[in-house]
Amino acid sequence: MEQEATSPLFFFALCIATDSIAANITYTGGWIQFFLMKRTSSDAIHVWLVLNKAFQAITRHAAGGIQHAGLGDSDFRVLEVLLHKGPLPVNTIGPKVNLTPGSISVAVDRLYGKGLVSRVESAEDRRIRIVALTPGGKKLIVPVFRKHAADIGKVFSELSSGELQQLESILKKVGKRAEALGVCEEQGSE
Repeated sequence: MEQEATSPLFFFALCIATDSIAANITYTGGWIQFFLMKRTSSDAIHVWLVLNKAFQAITRHAAGGIQHAGLGDSDFRVLEVLLHKGPLPVNTIGPKVNLTPGSISVAVDRLYGKGLVSRVESAEDRRIRIVALTPGGKKLIVPVFRKHAADIGKVFSELSSGELQQLESILKKVGKRAEALGVCEEQGSE
């Protein structure tokens, strides 16, 4: 037990749990002694942890209404993009809803089987299938999406319009930077 209490992982977890940073660490007689100082500014890893926890909490909150309608997350995302973008070629839906080509095919097949979407071959290119909401699919997704939007609105209701704009701007900036770093790493490994 003493080993666990003195491990770096335990120490790191304690620092995060107490929102502190370590100072004055000493090793004496099999024990690590340390004093905790209150964090005075955020660092990137702490912000990432907070962002991740917030995202998970928001996702759990939003998932309740979606699951109550009998939809899974990927089905909801496909129906929502068709609601707002209209009929789309199946190969363009996947990137919009963050699904791989195989996963989007399975999702569309599942929704087609439930009668929520239709699939027709494109008049210009028979290799392309156009997916659209059926009247039953629209009847299902409209109230589910309204409830979803209201649920998300409740999560952010304590932020002013200016704070929402600032948060959106910051998240876009960080997201674009992460994408750029990913592209750089992919190009560097080729």
